[in-house]
Amino acid sequence: MSVKSFLSLPFANYMVLKNKKWKYNAVNSQKKVFETLIKSAKTTQFGKDHNFSKIYTYSDFTKNVPIRNYEGLSYYIEKIKNGEKDVLWPKTPIYLCKTSGTTSGTKYIPISKESMPNHITAARDSILNYISKTKNTSIVKGKMIFLQGSPELTKTGDILTGRLSGIVAHHVPNYLTKNRLPTYETNCIDDWENKVDSIVDETLSENMTLISGIPPWVQMYFEKLKEKTGKQIKDVFPNFDLFIYGGVNYQPYKRVFEKLIGRKVDGVELYPASEGFIAYQDSQEKEGMLLCVNHGVFYEFIPSSEFFEENPTRISLESVEMEVNYVLILNTNAGLWGYNIGDTIKFVSINPYRIVVTGRIKHFTSAFGEHVIAEEVEKSLQQTIKKNPCVVHEFHVAPKVNTENELPYHEWFIEFENESENMNSFSNELDSRLRGLNSYYKDLIAGNILQPLKITKLKKNSFREYMKSIGKLGGQNKVPRLANDRKIADELSNYKINE
Repeated sequence: MSVKSFLSLPFANYMVLKNKKWKYNAVNSQKKVFETLIKSAKTTQFGKDHNFSKIYTYSDFTKNVPIRNYEGLSYYIEKIKNGEKDVLWPKTPIYLCKTSGTTSGTKYIPISKESMPNHITAARDSILNYISKTKNTSIVKGKMIFLQGSPELTKTGDILTGRLSGIVAHHVPNYLTKNRLPTYETNCIDDWENKVDSIVDETLSENMTLISGIPPWVQMYFEKLKEKTGKQIKDVFPNFDLFIYGGVNYQPYKRVFEKLIGRKVDGVELYPASEGFIAYQDSQEKEGMLLCVNHGVFYEFIPSSEFFEENPTRISLESVEMEVNYVLILNTNAGLWGYNIGDTIKFVSINPYRIVVTGRIKHFTSAFGEHVIAEEVEKSLQQTIKKNPCVVHEFHVAPKVNTENELPYHEWFIEFENESENMNSFSNELDSRLRGLNSYYKDLIAGNILQPLKITKLKKNSFREYMKSIGKLGGQNKVPRLANDRKIADELSNYKINE
């Protein structure tokens, strides 16, 4: 046993014990975070504009600080980009994190000296938590790979700027650097396909024990490994024990991964965002991810059913309920205030507070008032696959409103690895499952407003080719699982299988 492996378990046990203080005292931890945030930002431009000196309670805060998206904070972000200090948070951010926006183009999310450590600590603790619970120390013996964006940074004024994964790459703890792949040079390759080819070459002969990344891009890496070797991943990397993932729901990919790997591998789900590290999976048995309540973020929640109302309910952690879909609102020690991150979550545990991501507040299908959300389409597909075995690479759902001589319907664009033996049965089951999960959709079908869904089968690698065509192949980019328009659907139609 290596020294690192020998020491990892007692260190992991120590950190898990230490983190119990906030894990099981979450509401108090959030109150302390709230007080620290308000006190720290009182003299900033934002703090002065929003009466922070008179804010003593959460009720005071909600009266003075409205909910905003990126556009609502862009006035302050521009001041930061122009070199002004003490704007949203004391001093100047140490980084601006570039991330793609839907309506605002490129977004520049501030990362402060105070917020940066939380990104690293939470990621580290997720691995230590796994080691402590499973006693599996073998993962630290071999090599670890993190499929991520380029670590090359530019400057916006005097502020270093880049993608989150690239920024984090500069803060990997020293004790992991010798185990870490790919090399810096490979990580800097812009073209994603060339980058993955280089990663395959670099890792092929290595003892890989931990692999991390967004599922569709790790899948691409595995497929290239299999293509090059003719072997399953378990035979290429016999000591591969842990897959760390985030960014999209892993369940639709699970069958594909198990087929590529050739056996089951433990997984740990993360919920990192440019705005803050929000949650990580802390149990191999229990559902959901542990909410990071002691990591510089004060959370607020708005029931998604009320979000588009004029005065929606706005609550803190102590008032949340189980199994309710909430829009997640962040206030951070990098200077985001009342910030709508765009994600929807629900609580599957209250003690401790564990969440699952249910989708994006802007990603839904409701052309007829059905308001079908990502959680529903993903769950209906999972249930259908259990009854009608098949392997799905990826999918997208969009409304088909303009039809000739027939009722409108939901169109499912599905890229199969192996399709069901009976596609009619598969389609009927999928529609039935969705009706069972969404009463509005059920009523529209029953009332002959909609006809049952239709499946459009896509050629192999269709989603990958689509992302490549729009310049978003790799990194943290992913195709939305559903939409309320035909923008993506019309592009995907170019890849359909003509039968």
